[in-house]
This record gives sequence, structure tokens and C-alpha cells, in this order.
Amino acid sequence: MPDEIRTAALAHIRERRLLQTRSVGKTAFYMAGGKIDPGESAEEALHREIREELDAAIVAGTLLHLGVFEAPAYGHPAGTALHMTCFLAELSAVPRATSEIAELRYFTVDEYAAMPDVAPGSMLVFRRLQSLGLLD
Repeated sequence: MPDEIRTAALAHIRERRLLQTRSVGKTAFYMAGGKIDPGESAEEALHREIREELDAAIVAGTLLHLGVFEAPAYGHPAGTALHMTCFLAELSAVPRATSEIAELRYFTVDEYAAMPDVAPGSMLVFRRLQSLGLLD
């Protein structure tokens, strides 16, 4: 069975741009969120990861399931699959990069697609949100 990384991700939109994070030591920007621990639901993982990465909480009642996105896991060995459960949500505070995050940035679809390193899973979310009329 091929390796699979199961993650929960946040699609946080501001001014028709999607938030992406770049971890310390990495070149690509990814969806905010992270791996789902054993015994943890995608929602529980998302709440934990957003507190850890963005120093913010998800506003109660704003969590909306966007979909499950499957793509090659960027930055992992060939054959590693990404299974990313993605949610739309509002944050309790302006996102702030914590110690594990080097940079936060909001992108339009074209701005992200033009980056030298593009995570396939993030690109799928950008395209879905664009198709829904939520992003420029």
C-alpha cells in the first residue's frame, strides 16, 4: 500500500486571496494545517494545528467542510499521497506566524501558480475556490 499523509487544512480567505504558510526551512507555501494524529478527527486536528501555526482559534460556527483533496505529497518521496480534508473558517484573531512558520502570505490563484515551488494539494484548493467565485 502506498504511503499516505492525512492532513486537515484551513482555507482562510481575505480580500479574495487565500492564506498560505511557509514553514521554517521550506521554500514552498502550503495550506495552514497539518497532519491528523491517530485517534483525532480532521476537525480536532485543524483546531490544534491552527492554534499552533497561526496563534488563533477558529470562530465557533464558521467551520464549513470544503472537501477532500488528493494529490502527490509535495516534498515527500515519489508515490507518497496527500489526503487533505479542507475547511473554510473564520479566525478569532489576525493570523500570526509562530515559531514553526517562517512566513504567512495571501495569494490570488495566479500569484500562487507563479511561485517557483507550488504544492499540488494547495493548487487544487485554489482552483476549487476560484470555481466557486471566492478567489481572484
